[in-house]
Amino acid sequence: MKERVIFHIDVNSAFLSWEAVYRLNTLHETTDLRTIPAAVGGDEKKRRGIILAKSMSAKKFGVRTGESILEARRKCPMLTLVPANYELYKKNSQAFMDILKDYSPDVEKYSIDEAFMDMTGMGALFGEPVKAAHTIKDRIRDELGFTVNVGISSNKYLAKMASDFEKPDRVHTLFPEEIKEKMWPLPVGDLLFVGKSTVARLEALGIRTIGELALSDAAILRKTLKKQGESIWNFANGIDFSFVHTEPEMNKGYGNSTTISFDVTDEEAAKTVLLALAESVGARLRRDKVKIQVVSVVIKDNQLKKKSHQSVLPHATDVTNEIYQTACSLFDELWDGRPIRLLGIQTSRAMEEEARQLSLFDDEGYEKWEQMDSAVDEIRRKFGRDAVKRASFLKDNDINKGFRIRHRGD
Repeated sequence: MKERVIFHIDVNSAFLSWEAVYRLNTLHETTDLRTIPAAVGGDEKKRRGIILAKSMSAKKFGVRTGESILEARRKCPMLTLVPANYELYKKNSQAFMDILKDYSPDVEKYSIDEAFMDMTGMGALFGEPVKAAHTIKDRIRDELGFTVNVGISSNKYLAKMASDFEKPDRVHTLFPEEIKEKMWPLPVGDLLFVGKSTVARLEALGIRTIGELALSDAAILRKTLKKQGESIWNFANGIDFSFVHTEPEMNKGYGNSTTISFDVTDEEAAKTVLLALAESVGARLRRDKVKIQVVSVVIKDNQLKKKSHQSVLPHATDVTNEIYQTACSLFDELWDGRPIRLLGIQTSRAMEEEARQLSLFDDEGYEKWEQMDSAVDEIRRKFGRDAVKRASFLKDNDINKGFRIRHRGD
């Protein structure tokens, strides 16, 4: 049996790179955003929004993706900030994916700027894996104008770890026989899906490197970190059995939206509506015993202009709070402050999934949320939908009167 060959391809500073190429080639600007302290972010005039992508020069000042624009400005006063252009990004993403499909029939779009490819058995056509990866990387750079990193391994997790090594415009391998040399010496926080709170708990156990995690007692990790402990122990040892999914296992999507009877101009009010929508969607997912991996948010303003944005989760979920928090992050990226008349949450990539390897969030919160959802579902089954209400829905009666969530049969 041939060893699997999996590529993970990740666009370097995707939004910023796509902006830079567009401004150079279409607007004929002379400054390449990638060569100066620059970032893509929200509306600075409204003093809101976060950094979505930054240049290497901005990174040297400590600017981080996900932080507020105000924080980034404090670190780098000369930062050049440009607004997000999601239509441009979708166009570039599609062109990127189209090239990948020339080299393998098995391409999984993991997010707008990254994908997995199953390159098993492709050596006769494109050469050994490193050569093929360079061919793909260089073609994307030459035809589309932006660079990518390619990680190569025998499974998806290690391929994704490899693509995060030195950037930009690089090819890296991380096969199981290489993890002791290339991955184990790294700080445990460099392991994908291990966040700050988990790092603190691991360090309390004397675990500071990925190697120390890999050689630790899996039973102790399971006891301390529950399901996540087992998952990260597997990852530290290079164990991952997931497949590259060319198409979603199920095409069924779950979603809900509501038209609000007045203009919403307050962020807290909008997020109260999103919470109600997340509850509705989550309840239907749990009823049908399926989980979803893609969450998207739709906003329609009072001029009936509609915008949407989506996010691919590391693992499928049916948990209301995860759907809600993801929706809030997407809302923060999308909303430009214009009055809102409609909000929606849509999901896709639904699948039956009995066991969850790892929480999107890096602490024990997932299991608590799962238990809470289960208890609320049971109470509502017995006593009706209004038997349990979140405290946030009771704060502002005017907001709750302004919208009504229709709980669809499917």
